[in-house]
Amino acid sequence: MDNKKIVKQNELAWDKKVVNNTPWSIPVTSEEIEKAKKGVFNIKLTAHKDVPRNWFPEELKGQKILCLASGGGQQGPILSAAGAMVTVFDISNNQLKQDEKIAKENNLMISTVQGDMMHLECFKNNYFDLVFCPVSVTYIPDVLPVFKECYRVLKTGGNLLFGTVNPLIYLFDYKKYDEGIFEVSNKLPFNSLDELNEKEQIDFLNNKEAIEYSHTLEDLIGGQTSVGFAINDFYEDMDSDKICNYCAKYFATKSIK
Repeated sequence: MDNKKIVKQNELAWDKKVVNNTPWSIPVTSEEIEKAKKGVFNIKLTAHKDVPRNWFPEELKGQKILCLASGGGQQGPILSAAGAMVTVFDISNNQLKQDEKIAKENNLMISTVQGDMMHLECFKNNYFDLVFCPVSVTYIPDVLPVFKECYRVLKTGGNLLFGTVNPLIYLFDYKKYDEGIFEVSNKLPFNSLDELNEKEQIDFLNNKEAIEYSHTLEDLIGGQTSVGFAINDFYEDMDSDKICNYCAKYFATKSIK
């Protein structure tokens, strides 16, 4: 599939996920917003762990933050309530509507922009103080354009906070994965269509399922340093998947321009 078709497929898939109440599209509560206004907040780059508070500037007021592929009414509203000037950029209009709804209900100033995270031409060079990118690059085939664009739009000294899945999860047969049977059947790099026959691929696409892509650790970590970032912190995370009985499923990095 060419990139335009991939982007459209995953746009439709995430619009559907919002309707089906995926965990990444359930907005924060008014109580969480009120706490954030007082400087107390917890937000996630990955599934379970909260991002360390010292990954953010001590004072968020006036900080320009790009929540990249981070719609859903979660991180953007919290950071806005804490005083930041927030722009939420996402491929899914339904995800952005969640941010707009929470912003309206809580009198928050949030700018929303729909688009492909590999293309941030609508933003100026050296504009943002921080880019917040939770688990989302798994839905694009190439991560390097994202890192290049993040580096471009960040000010010198600005930070990229980035979360992703460990690519090893894509090694295993998906039909057995949820049962806790980890049978290596795929070769990395991988995408969701690789393990489907022609009919299964057609059904997958017609059912508006999201195409996921694995990436090498060299791309996920080395890709950041190759464009100029310096990684200065890191953590791993888990969720309820049975694979987490054996290893961490996610990791997050903090990088500086």
